[in-house]
Amino acid sequence: MGSSKSDLRSTIYPEPVDHFDQLPDPVLLLIFNKIGDVKTLGRCCGVCSRFHSLVPQVDNVVVRVDCVISDDDDASSSSSSSSSSSAASSDKSRHPISSLFRLVFLGLVKPFQSLTQLISISSRRCTASSSLVDDDFEQNSVTHHSPTQVLKNFDEIKLLRIELPSGELGIDEGALLKWRADFGSTLDNCVILGASSVIQPVSIGDLVEEQCGIGSNSNSLGDGNGETDNGSIPESFYTNGGLKLRVVWTISSLIAASARHYLLQPIIAEHKKLESLVLTDVDGQGVLCMNREQLEELRMKPLSASSASKRTMVPALNMRLWYAPHLELPDGTVLKGATLVAIRPSEQPKKEVVGPDGNWVAAAFEEPYGTAARMLVKRRTYCLEMNSF
Repeated sequence: MGSSKSDLRSTIYPEPVDHFDQLPDPVLLLIFNKIGDVKTLGRCCGVCSRFHSLVPQVDNVVVRVDCVISDDDDASSSSSSSSSSSAASSDKSRHPISSLFRLVFLGLVKPFQSLTQLISISSRRCTASSSLVDDDFEQNSVTHHSPTQVLKNFDEIKLLRIELPSGELGIDEGALLKWRADFGSTLDNCVILGASSVIQPVSIGDLVEEQCGIGSNSNSLGDGNGETDNGSIPESFYTNGGLKLRVVWTISSLIAASARHYLLQPIIAEHKKLESLVLTDVDGQGVLCMNREQLEELRMKPLSASSASKRTMVPALNMRLWYAPHLELPDGTVLKGATLVAIRPSEQPKKEVVGPDGNWVAAAFEEPYGTAARMLVKRRTYCLEMNSF
């Protein structure tokens, strides 16, 4: 009788089935690779021992950095906790990234601090961080860890994307500054797109307001102060600070890129299977990219570090610059003072902007800015050189 009751009960209330247990490991790994986010993967580790053993085999990882800290600062954080509290309160009003770089360069750039020098301040302001980095992926405390430590338990990473909380370079409100840099053991190329202001397409409502005199009056759409655009840089560009601003943008972008590159060394050295590495920011201001060949080059060749700060030495450069006081894109967006700079080391053979090598300059940016780059390279080209720094 007892047996029949037990059978009846199991029929009415069947044991729950864990469908994940029925999935083979390759399918689970495919799911984990689609997840990518390192914090979510850390939580998956706590689900069961099977997940715990599979997560380290994920080969596509995304690390979204809540705050910026360095390996050195993380190691010494426990011994400097008392002093960090006072430093945190005194720096509370400063944004942890926008105040990032401070360096005096030919009197054109405000003083910078390297990424790793600001890191100690940023880490003290952070209130939480993923605890995936613990030796056994345990989530038992609130700690601060560098991306190097976060990734130490992953053994098979091939595709890695790291996102900083924001871009390093502060620019005027309404201005545009984007850069993309490719590195091996040193800079391979860098493309910078900037504009003193961006005017979005006018909606019908805005047009009605303007016709009625309600909308605000706009100034001249170019840095040329109303001068005729004949494809050349207007004289006013040299006298009203336009050239100086572009030099600041160029140097600042190169410093930001070389500092990011420097900080990636321990990750690249530890993860031998890496095939693609992207270090970007949520603002989309700057993107550093490394492919398989470039990663291997960095492992084989010693990195040349700057003696002034913790960043990679920037070699002597050849630069090509294009400028338009007023650039209207097909979607109606207008770039005032649009500037494009293509940069390559002087020792490298010249690479055509368009032609057999492909439009590598335009390919650096997503739309509509890729279109802006293609439009700018059709204008007059100005060549410049810069010494290493």
